[in-house]
Amino acid sequence: MIDPKMLGMIFLINFAYITLNTLRFMLTMKGYRLIAPLVSMVEITIYIVGLSLVLDHLDNPLNLFVYALGYAVGISVGILIEDKLALGYIMVTTILPANSAEDKSLPGILREHGYGVTQTSAMGLEGERLVLEILSPRKSERELYRLIKEIEERAFIISYEPKYISGGFWTKKVRKRQGK
Repeated sequence: MIDPKMLGMIFLINFAYITLNTLRFMLTMKGYRLIAPLVSMVEITIYIVGLSLVLDHLDNPLNLFVYALGYAVGISVGILIEDKLALGYIMVTTILPANSAEDKSLPGILREHGYGVTQTSAMGLEGERLVLEILSPRKSERELYRLIKEIEERAFIISYEPKYISGGFWTKKVRKRQGK
């Protein structure tokens, strides 16, 4: 017999567990040492309740399916929430053709928009290049890419998340945001 109330509880419990699990993992990776363990306490409590519900009602395979569905939807929602929170910073390396008319103005425009920019000259396969190292809050990541491509559509862009930031233009801003 199908019990819609039981199915709803199983789904919601596993959805909540996996959403919290995804967020806790992201918080742990970003170094949030106080909030990640607190989230994990709530997460594991929800997990045990949800798992016990499914194990107590294994007579209906639909319960297991709904449990797995809650898992999948929870991961998707956890990722969406983390994208909206956009915790931390990114480092973007942008390589521009040296013959670009805008290559000298892009660093200045980026600085005007509040980005930390370090520029160097480099040699690529096809000649001289201008390399920009840009530090940005993750919340501004898409805007940064849009701005770069708007000014120089041929820009080669690589981004990564720095684990440690010390010194330089943004140190005071970063420390203030991290509560240090």
